[in-house]
Amino acid sequence: FKPYKIGDLIEAQGVLGSVKEIEIFTTKLITPENKLAIVPNGAMANGNIVNYTAEGKIRVDTTVGVDYGSDLQKTKEVLQAMLEANPKVLKDPAPTVNVSELADSSVNLAVRPFCKPEDYWDVYFATIEGTKKTLDGAGIEIPYPHEVQINK
Repeated sequence: FKPYKIGDLIEAQGVLGSVKEIEIFTTKLITPENKLAIVPNGAMANGNIVNYTAEGKIRVDTTVGVDYGSDLQKTKEVLQAMLEANPKVLKDPAPTVNVSELADSSVNLAVRPFCKPEDYWDVYFATIEGTKKTLDGAGIEIPYPHEVQINK
């Protein structure tokens, strides 16, 4: 039973990190903050383990809100094109852009490209920045949160 190997990105016992060492009694993980986490193997064997590396691809989940007056078809098209232009975004499975919520002051879209696990953070940050630049360039407004005041 070997659910992970050195180099895999896993989550176990509330810790997310890349496996650095597997010893007799412990597994050492390097967290995204570059901290060393030492997890007892007994706890690893008796708990849930999520291996983000095992399948060779990972989905990057981001959400963006656009103004209710925005053309949703155009919004989806420009975001889809932005994702497809990123060489680190996988073609299969294809990235998706879907309406996920009708929120108080925005229509929220789930922007979901897939990438190799080692490219996760590059794709994540490129998607966030690319979304802002793409929507600005297309004249599509991202509303900002605002307080609703009730007069008594």
